[in-house]
Amino acid sequence: MSAAIVGAAETDRVGVLPEHSTLELHLEAARNALADAGLTKDDIDGVAGVTSPGPVTVAYSLGITPTWIDTTSVGGTSFLFHVRHAAAAIAAGYCTTVLITHGESGRSRVGAPPYRMDPSSISGQFELPYGVSGPPTSFTVPALRYMKETGLTHEQLANVAVVQRKWAALNPRAMYRDEITVHDVLASKVIAYPFHILECCLVTDGGGALIVTSAERAADLSSGHRAVHLLGSGEACDGPAVSTMPDPTSSRGFRLSSRAAFDSAGVSRDDIDHLMIYDAFAHVPIYGLEDMGFVGRGEAGAFIEEGHTAPGGRLPMNTNGGGLSYTHTGMYGMFAIQEAVRQLRGEAAAQVPGARVSAVLGNGGMFMAASTLVLSAESEAA
Repeated sequence: MSAAIVGAAETDRVGVLPEHSTLELHLEAARNALADAGLTKDDIDGVAGVTSPGPVTVAYSLGITPTWIDTTSVGGTSFLFHVRHAAAAIAAGYCTTVLITHGESGRSRVGAPPYRMDPSSISGQFELPYGVSGPPTSFTVPALRYMKETGLTHEQLANVAVVQRKWAALNPRAMYRDEITVHDVLASKVIAYPFHILECCLVTDGGGALIVTSAERAADLSSGHRAVHLLGSGEACDGPAVSTMPDPTSSRGFRLSSRAAFDSAGVSRDDIDHLMIYDAFAHVPIYGLEDMGFVGRGEAGAFIEEGHTAPGGRLPMNTNGGGLSYTHTGMYGMFAIQEAVRQLRGEAAAQVPGARVSAVLGNGGMFMAASTLVLSAESEAA
């Protein structure tokens, strides 16, 4: 039994929303996704989401009594895991229709839990004492090693942000839409070498929700939107901290999860019309392009620089503007899935002509975990 996404929606706005609590962001996104699918809360018997407030609170607040719950929490890629797990649960008969929600007051911090690194964790013991205490300082370590080994230039790294902004300029919902140059990026404030602020993700408020059901049931729904089918998926992990990565210049999670997703979908890289790679920082799409097998070792920087992922390029990537320019609440994976769904429905702000198969790669933590989804407008690969 295959699965399909039949409802997909974000909060009415993303960006700066101090009037919304974290729970309100979940609930607004959930109601929008239900409306998008033409369903009601009574059609939902499975709920998934990360902790705080968690799917139990979300289900209670919406008046849903689920028979299946998933609280997998592995950072920003969690929502890709939820889609994969929901498909498995539906196939096993544990539930029929799953609501996956995300809401995060990442900027306004309304109802958001305080950030605190556990001193007894791997990171707390072996990274925090040396000043590594958050994403910018954690991600610099593998990025610098990658630049040394492959020859990636500062200009090529900056160009990732430039290309993302080209897509954001076409998206009215994007937080930042003014186009930028490589010079602009390199002249912006240094956050943690080699990252300038324009190479770091946004900090925003917002949310999104998905509704997953069987392909058979999806065919019977009449929401007015095309169902988006899950052709394949994969999940994997590297380790609890950047210092535990087997190779800091490549993500094992990216490699293994994408390989499993492409194999289970029965597609090759040449079949992908549209690509979403988590871009919390400018080097993450570079790792993704190489680890997913779209380009060879050390080739991703030049590939992006040559315009292949930009509007009009042969591999359109991060077409909503990504975490660098569209939105990034702290856990971005939900928004990557949302854009893939819009593209495959033909409803995106910066629509890719003829988009039929999309691959979505999610990153959790600082290369801690990864998941890949292969989505299609059709129920099977051509």
